[in-house]
Amino acid sequence: MIDLDHVAIATDDIEATLGALVGELGGTLFSGGDGYGFRWVQVRLGEDGGGMTVEVLVEWEPQRNDFLARFLARHGPGQHHLTFKVPDLAATLERVRRNGFEPVSVDLSDPHWKEAFLQPRQSHGTVVQLAQVSDDHPGTPEMVRAAERGVAFFEPEWWPAPPPRAEDRATLRRVVLATPSLPSAVGFFAGLLQGEVVDDAAGAVELAWPGGGRIRLEHDSDATPGFRRVDVEHAGPPATRTISGAEFVVSTR
Repeated sequence: MIDLDHVAIATDDIEATLGALVGELGGTLFSGGDGYGFRWVQVRLGEDGGGMTVEVLVEWEPQRNDFLARFLARHGPGQHHLTFKVPDLAATLERVRRNGFEPVSVDLSDPHWKEAFLQPRQSHGTVVQLAQVSDDHPGTPEMVRAAERGVAFFEPEWWPAPPPRAEDRATLRRVVLATPSLPSAVGFFAGLLQGEVVDDAAGAVELAWPGGGRIRLEHDSDATPGFRRVDVEHAGPPATRTISGAEFVVSTR
């Protein structure tokens, strides 16, 4: 079963980004570490298994891999990719290729983390990461519960300490993507990536995955396909704000 695991944003100011996600929106910082050319940290916006995870990426040691440095230089901070976890990446890649897609940066060498990517030109304007984790790796709910008890998964803890978590905790409800071709986008996210259609209104389709992740596809014949915003519910007043280049639309819970 495929599951939408997180939305990733790239930043050049990790302190401000964590200040917004944790100090203002009440997110739970539960995991982080070093990668090749980047560092990352994950924040859950939601309680009791609800909501979604935001992964924040920062440039690090670009001489090892400069993909994120190139992204920031070309686009600036903003939404970078969507990650879907799959039970068997090799089998998923076979199905992806049979359907005419060409995965790139395929790496099956690490038994703990296997990955591949679909480029925006094939995945409706956003990078899609397909990942398989080992069975002994704790899932997001377990890691978030551990973080709530003060035991987080740090590999290592490289980021500045965020401010105290806001008492009013927001819930990230959905990632919103614009598309000039709604049937094609639905075919990709519901067909290839196995999302369940939970709302089909005029000009928009919302899909859900088992772990709470949701994507809303909004038809816009004039739009460039890709990320539009994230929708967040919070106890505070409605607002639209930019966090590390990504638009967060906050509605009152």
